[in-house]
Amino acid sequence: MDEITKAKSPFYPGQPVPHEFFVGREEQIERIMTRGVGQVAAGKPIALYVQGEYGIGKSSIAGFVQWLAERERGLLGIYAPLGGATELEEVGAAVLEATVRSGALDPKLTEQIRNALGKYIGDQSLFGIKIHVEALQRDAPTLASPSGLLPFLKETLIRVSDVGIRGIFLVLDEIDGITANAKFAHFIKGVVDGNAISPEPVPVLLMLCGVEERRREMIQKHPPVDRIFDVVAIGAMSKQEMEEFFKRAFDSVKMKIQPEALDLMTFYSAGFPKIMHLVGDAAFWLDRDGIIDKDEAMRAIFLAADEVGKKYVDQQVYRALRSTDYRAILDKIALMGPSTMSFKKRDVAGGLTETQKKKFNNFLQKMKTLNVLRSGDVQGEYVFNVRMVRLYIWLQSWIRSLPDGPAQSSDPI
Repeated sequence: MDEITKAKSPFYPGQPVPHEFFVGREEQIERIMTRGVGQVAAGKPIALYVQGEYGIGKSSIAGFVQWLAERERGLLGIYAPLGGATELEEVGAAVLEATVRSGALDPKLTEQIRNALGKYIGDQSLFGIKIHVEALQRDAPTLASPSGLLPFLKETLIRVSDVGIRGIFLVLDEIDGITANAKFAHFIKGVVDGNAISPEPVPVLLMLCGVEERRREMIQKHPPVDRIFDVVAIGAMSKQEMEEFFKRAFDSVKMKIQPEALDLMTFYSAGFPKIMHLVGDAAFWLDRDGIIDKDEAMRAIFLAADEVGKKYVDQQVYRALRSTDYRAILDKIALMGPSTMSFKKRDVAGGLTETQKKKFNNFLQKMKTLNVLRSGDVQGEYVFNVRMVRLYIWLQSWIRSLPDGPAQSSDPI
């Protein structure tokens, strides 16, 4: 078989989207740029919480708006992922390292930052630069308190002000581990309040990215946190936004997508960027003629569903639900549709066998223990915690319902 040469895939499953492929989210971007970036550029500190489900594109929108803010409004973007962090010292280390790595859009800005933080550039290669790990770890605890972080940000701003920088745009992402620590909520509140009452506040846009549960966890640990954030909610993308994304991505590598294939890919992606990238990437590698057709789209959907399942669901759900009756109950719930995040117990029970009905309560408790479901606001209502888990369960149930398997499937739309 002749070797097929592929261009660089325009899809980024598991990674924030490069700004050139970012589409949609106009309302949220305008809000962040107006109420956040614009105010900070004018000298007023702002705190935002970008809130949405896992896989909805919080990191991508944060990265895009940081890029836009640095290019158009003179804010230095510092992106600090806190994955795995459970202590404030680790937060300090992440912010310090992120600052060393910032300024990549402008060579002059990069040089200024490297000169200012040169003692942290050493022998160990990391993210394309060399980090002096010992120096970083030695000074990181200084940034683990408001009285240390704020002067650091102010000094950083002073050192880069002569290249047109007017403020700081600090993003704290991947906060799942650190919000369980009550000190983090107090730390964030202290940073916001300490800066606000300062005679010369640091013009900083502090943005946290997380699911709603993490914000509520912070409020539970320290109730005053409730009032400090302007919450920007990120929901599922519209069909039009998804279509624009797929067309732009495939056009960038001179590939076309047929209308039926586009309908399938948008339908099964259900508005979730993470799923869109998985589906698009699978289709990119399956294609052999530069045209994504219906069959390739469906195969890509199955591959993406399998990938989602391996990463997010199998360990959590299917391997724990070994009972055939449990699987049957799950299928009945799942086939209500990918957009249905909640269901009523009575609605599902009506379609169960007598044996399954006897096991239904135990099934629901098991799913709550697995953190797949939670009780809803009304009696007898249950809600899926994560839409990606919901989507995969639905896809797998639909696949199992096909009489002839995926290869003979018809369009379910």
